[in-house]
Amino acid sequence: MIQVAGARLLLPNATIAEVLSYAPPAPIANAPRWLLGQIRWRGWSLPMIAFGELSGLAREPGGLGSKVVVLKALSAASRLPYFAMLTQGFPRLVTVSASGLYLQSREDEALPLGVQARVRLNDDAALLPDLEAVEAMIGEALAQAA
Repeated sequence: MIQVAGARLLLPNATIAEVLSYAPPAPIANAPRWLLGQIRWRGWSLPMIAFGELSGLAREPGGLGSKVVVLKALSAASRLPYFAMLTQGFPRLVTVSASGLYLQSREDEALPLGVQARVRLNDDAALLPDLEAVEAMIGEALAQAA
């Protein structure tokens, strides 16, 4: 469970490569506001996003107490094997059981950009991000900014 501005995200822990302390990223000219810039990680230059901004949920500036989660890219079409996401604090490891996870979004409900479903895990409301769509958006934004 990852806290971002305006929501909690439920992600498989296998997608998380590392959690880092926040440091301001190097800006990318002509990038959308949700693409905060690039960070250096293990020899890679990774794009860093603010999911709250991308999805339109909340403004999400980084600062004291913020963390950066490095995520493994899922899409075979992704240009980079990893990307980074700004978070508000450390991710929380949770156990997900079929009896404790409930789908809350309806088929006809409009979901925020980059979200595939609203869920409830026991008493916690969360969003399931559409990581492949987010990766595609990052790729498009990087191509347009170049």
